Amino acid sequence: MNAPVKMIAANGHLIGNHSFYHARMPLLSEAGFETDVRDAEAVIRTTTGIDPRPWFRCPFGAGSDDPGIAARLAALGYDPPVFYDVVPEDWERTTDEVATIAVADSIRHGDGVVVLLHTWPIPTLEAMPRIVRELRAAGAELVRLDQLRSRARPEPATA
Repeated sequence: MNAPVKMIAANGHLIGNHSFYHARMPLLSEAGFETDVRDAEAVIRTTTGIDPRPWFRCPFGAGSDDPGIAARLAALGYDPPVFYDVVPEDWERTTDEVATIAVADSIRHGDGVVVLLHTWPIPTLEAMPRIVRELRAAGAELVRLDQLRSRARPEPATA
């Protein structure tokens, strides 16, 4: 298992499924959808030893608000797709931009906000200490997704 994945799993973080092919889920056939989800699930289990169910996030957010996608996922053992409220576009930003957007937009959205950050951009890694520090200073309690209370369904995805 590669080091970051091993650390994430060992530290008790939730691990979910984000698909194998990173396709827009509504565009997949029934068979293609199931293959995509199950192939990712198998790699996640093999790599981490963890079952990613019930957590799934649709690539690009596409299908997150689609009851048909939620039904397909439910048939595979997943909850309705996880959605996000804040998208700092960390793959295109500097460290300071990622941190500023993540903190300001999180505070503006209020309780129960989900921030979409990626594991691969260096600016995200560099911004995390500042994001956590500033959110805590603003009174935010950072919790795992499974600890969030029920929340309204998302608006259709734009990113």
